[in-house]
Amino acid sequence: MFRRIEARIVNDLLGKEVPLPTYATDGSAAMDLRACITAALTIPAGDRKLIPTGLAINMTDPGLVAIVASRSGLSLKHHVHVAQGIGVIDSDYHGEIGVILANSGNEDYVVQPGDRIAQLMFQPVVQVALNFVDNFTTETSRGQGGFGSTGKN
Repeated sequence: MFRRIEARIVNDLLGKEVPLPTYATDGSAAMDLRACITAALTIPAGDRKLIPTGLAINMTDPGLVAIVASRSGLSLKHHVHVAQGIGVIDSDYHGEIGVILANSGNEDYVVQPGDRIAQLMFQPVVQVALNFVDNFTTETSRGQGGFGSTGKN
């Protein structure tokens, strides 16, 4: 089942020289985003660059968020990944989606026009109101234990 999201092409390369975002398979949870650039762009080892995608979206629903995630093959083979872990695109953002790619490898990485650089996934959002208290009303067996407190594995 597909939910319709408005999309706008903000760079004329998208849909012509650069393929439109698509799901690679019927079982794909995310669609591929591509580098919407006119020439190769080098990300030096240890550096990061903002890569345009040529795409803007209008979700119109504050119950949705778009998530930009790394491509596993790009990360494994070339040490190139979404710099901040994931990118969050709020429902009220209408600008071009840009992907901050980081190169954590020891060699420069060259992004070519049209390269698949990240994945775009849509997720439901639950907004909450924080109720500040001196103590929590329930206890858990874990309590404040964290950072390895539940075991070595």
